[in-house]
Amino acid sequence: MSAATVAFARSHARPRRFELDYVLLGTCGALLTLGLVMMTSASIAIADRQLGDPLFYLERQALGVALGLGAAALAMWIPVQVWERMAMPLLLVAFLLLILVLIPGIGHEVNGSRRWLRLAGMSFQVSELARVLLLTYLASYIVRRQAELKEDLRGFLKPLAILVGASGLLLLEPDFGAATVLMSTGLALLFLAGVKLRHFFALVALAAAGMALVAVTSAYRVQRLTTFLDPWKDPFDSGFQLTQSLIAIGRGELFGVGLGASVQKLFYLPEAHTDFVFAVLAEELGLVGVAVTLALFVVLMWRAFGISRLAAEAGLPFQAYLAAGFGIWLGLQTFINIGVNMGLLPTKGLTLPLMSYGGSSMLVTIGWLGLLLRIHHEASVAGRLAVPRRERSA
Repeated sequence: MSAATVAFARSHARPRRFELDYVLLGTCGALLTLGLVMMTSASIAIADRQLGDPLFYLERQALGVALGLGAAALAMWIPVQVWERMAMPLLLVAFLLLILVLIPGIGHEVNGSRRWLRLAGMSFQVSELARVLLLTYLASYIVRRQAELKEDLRGFLKPLAILVGASGLLLLEPDFGAATVLMSTGLALLFLAGVKLRHFFALVALAAAGMALVAVTSAYRVQRLTTFLDPWKDPFDSGFQLTQSLIAIGRGELFGVGLGASVQKLFYLPEAHTDFVFAVLAEELGLVGVAVTLALFVVLMWRAFGISRLAAEAGLPFQAYLAAGFGIWLGLQTFINIGVNMGLLPTKGLTLPLMSYGGSSMLVTIGWLGLLLRIHHEASVAGRLAVPRRERSA
C-alpha cells in the first residue's frame, strides 16, 4: 500500500470520538421538555373529556419524540455525503409523497384537507418530510451549479420551478402555510447562494404576487385575512380563535397564572395543544416564560447558522447550505406560529417546532436536528484536519 493511500485512509477514517455540539443538545433538550410540559397542560382537559384519558396526547407525543430520536441517531450515523449523492432520488420521493397524499383512498382527509398518509394506524403529514427532502436537493443543486446560479437566469429558474411545483401540490391539499414556508425557505437559501439581486427580487415579487392571488381567490382564506385585521368585529364566530388566543396571552401578564391554571384551554381556545400552545404558555408562564422560550429558539437558530459557517470554513459547502436551510426554516416557522398566536399574522395551520402536538412534525424536526449534529461533527473534524495542512503550507 502506497504512502498516499495510507494518508488518505487516515484522513477519512471515522474518529473514535463524535464531536457533539453541547449547546445545541442542551437547547433542544430544554425546548423538548418545555414543549412536552406545555402540550400536556394544554391538552389534558380536552383529552379527558373527549377520550377519557387525560394523558392521551402526551403518550402520542412521547411516541413521536422516541421515533424522532431514532431518526436523529440514524442521521448522526450516516455520512452527509450520502445525502448529497442521493439528492435526485430524494427529490423524486418528495414529489411522490406529495402526489400520493392527493389520491382519494390513499391520502387521509381531515376537516376538508388531505395532508396525511395512514401508516401502521398512525397519520403522517407528508409535507414535513417532503420539505426536508426538497431542501436537501436544493442544497445539492446550489453546490453543483454555483456558477450557473450566479451568472445565468436559467440557473435560478430551474430550482425555482421545483419549488413552485412542490408548492402547487401543497396548495392542492390545501396547505397554504406549508407552501409559504417551503417557498420562503427555498428562496432564502438561493439568496445565500449568491444569485443576482435583480433576478432574485424580480422573481420574489412575482412569487409574492402569485401567493397573494391564491390567497384572495379562496373564500376561506379571504375570511382569515379579514378576521386577522379585526378579530373583535366577530369575536364569537370567525374571530373566535384569535380573540381567545389574545385573551390567554393578556391574562399571563408578567409571571403567568401558574402552570396548569389556564382557563382558556378549558374548551375556549380551539387547537390549544397544537397551533396555539404558545398562547397557553403565555397565559400560564407569563412574559417571563415567553422570553425564555424565545431565547431558546434564538439560541437554536444561532447554533444552526454557526454550524453552517463552521462547515463553510471547513470546505463543506453542501453541509453549510443544509445547516443554513434548517436555521432559516426554524426561524420562519417559529415566527409565523407565534405571529399567528399574537394576531400579527393571519391564521395558518403551522406547528411551533418541538413544542406543538404533532407526531410527524416532532419526528422530522428531531431527525433533522440529528443531521445538524452530524454536520457539526464532520465540519469539526474537517476543520481540525485542515489546520496541520495550513501550518505545513505556511
